[in-house]
Amino acid sequence: MPKLSAEKRKMLQKLAARPDREIDLTDIPEIQKIPSDAVIGKFYRPKKTTVTIRLDADVVAWIKASGSGYQTRINAYLRQLMQHHR
Repeated sequence: MPKLSAEKRKMLQKLAARPDREIDLTDIPEIQKIPSDAVIGKFYRPKKTTVTIRLDADVVAWIKASGSGYQTRINAYLRQLMQHHR
């Protein structure tokens, strides 16, 4: 990505300083439906925290039996549960 010129940087800083209520969004169409090829979370990467958790052996065996990435799947299951209870 090319560097911003001093003039463009100054213009963007001036725009960023304006309150949101002053920005006219009427010419931007509302998103009615997320496109089928959209990738949710492509650029968002939440901060990860290392934890130690004790799980029943049969639960660990079940989740590991479906292949590698079991920690990612555990995280996804917990995220679904969290969003369901919001």
